[in-house]
Amino acid sequence: MATVTVYDQDKKQVGERELADEVFNTEVKEYLLHDMVRYQLAARRQGTAATKNRSAVAGGSKKPYRQKGTGNARQGTIRAPHFVGGGAAFGPSPRSYSFKLNRKVKKSALCSALSARFQAEKLIVVKDLTMDKISSKSFDQLINKFEIEGALIVIDQPNAFVELSARNLRNVKVLRAEGVNVYDVLKYPNLLLTDAAVSEIEGAFVK
Repeated sequence: MATVTVYDQDKKQVGERELADEVFNTEVKEYLLHDMVRYQLAARRQGTAATKNRSAVAGGSKKPYRQKGTGNARQGTIRAPHFVGGGAAFGPSPRSYSFKLNRKVKKSALCSALSARFQAEKLIVVKDLTMDKISSKSFDQLINKFEIEGALIVIDQPNAFVELSARNLRNVKVLRAEGVNVYDVLKYPNLLLTDAAVSEIEGAFVK
């Protein structure tokens, strides 16, 4: 079973912790990571781009002139796409870009992302994260003690002081354990978890 050093907030070693291999030390399947990132980004797309086609623009219900005898090409409506002010031909319409992924695929992808961070030695476990006030400067100093540039920080319980202190920091994001996801794990160069968050994540995957 994989083990990791547990630190306190001053980066002093306070112990070691065993990690579940099926969550943090499994085979990294890059194709699943690719599929999951596509899935997450597609679900975020609004899909609201739209143009008016010939049935949606105003006017044009009457034939503009008679069929024959004018010397012009026959026309049925001035709202056809080739007329100025006419409807757009083959324009975009509102749609959903989301697609389906099986639950097992999502689970395996997240385990692959977590394992990739562990195997690259980019995973840090701290005993706890606490702050007595909202302070971006203090939180930045806390992160700098671990000598990392940017990190996804995963906590187990809502903590307004920690979450609000990290909000304005560049390349730092705080998530609760239930919200950890493949895209954010891969986006940030380091993964910092509280000891309780590790337990919560393992509890969700290990039966």
